[in-house]
Amino acid sequence: MIFKVAEKFVSINGEGTKAGMPAVFIRLVGCNLRCSYCDTMWANSFDAPHEKMTETEIADHVRSTGIKNVTLTGGEPLLAENIDVLLQALADTGAAVEIETNGSADISVCDKIFPRPSVTMDYKLPSSGMEEHMRQENYSLLRSADTVKFVAGSREDLERALEIIEKHDLTNRCRVFFSPVFGKIKPAEIVDFILENRLNGVNFQLQLHKFIWDPDKRGV
Repeated sequence: MIFKVAEKFVSINGEGTKAGMPAVFIRLVGCNLRCSYCDTMWANSFDAPHEKMTETEIADHVRSTGIKNVTLTGGEPLLAENIDVLLQALADTGAAVEIETNGSADISVCDKIFPRPSVTMDYKLPSSGMEEHMRQENYSLLRSADTVKFVAGSREDLERALEIIEKHDLTNRCRVFFSPVFGKIKPAEIVDFILENRLNGVNFQLQLHKFIWDPDKRGV
């Protein structure tokens, strides 16, 4: 199978449960959403500049790095044709596989992979302009190793995130992270909201790569 790879690089995970840990990143082109704060818009077109690679070539690249965490991202990687083939090839490397998804695509394909990759799924809050595209069926498929990520840019976003957490009992179902839209909301406002609402099971995080390197730098 052929996959359109926008970039591949080794860095540290900037967010999520493995924040700060080394990882191989594989970014595929193409996304069905256009979030107001998107920082990878350059990769969102399905004909964005890319390198064509087979699943075997991608897996061989992962092995060659010596890194044991793999993050498959985009764009929206679950929209890629035959994504199950690539996910299984990555799982077969022996690395821990994470797939980052925007919340609009069906995550059930992950259940076909052994060992199953962990899912880091966004819930697009009102300030993103994309909330109507969220796929509600995904929440019943989440497992304890999965993550739901809320990127908030306003108090309204935070209130909506709380509603979704309660509706789907997320803190008892999976891991939950809050992070700010970079430059749009003070981190302290999110922390205050978590504490005010006694949000046990919710983790606050910053995107580490945007503080270590220039916020617009690619390949990190």
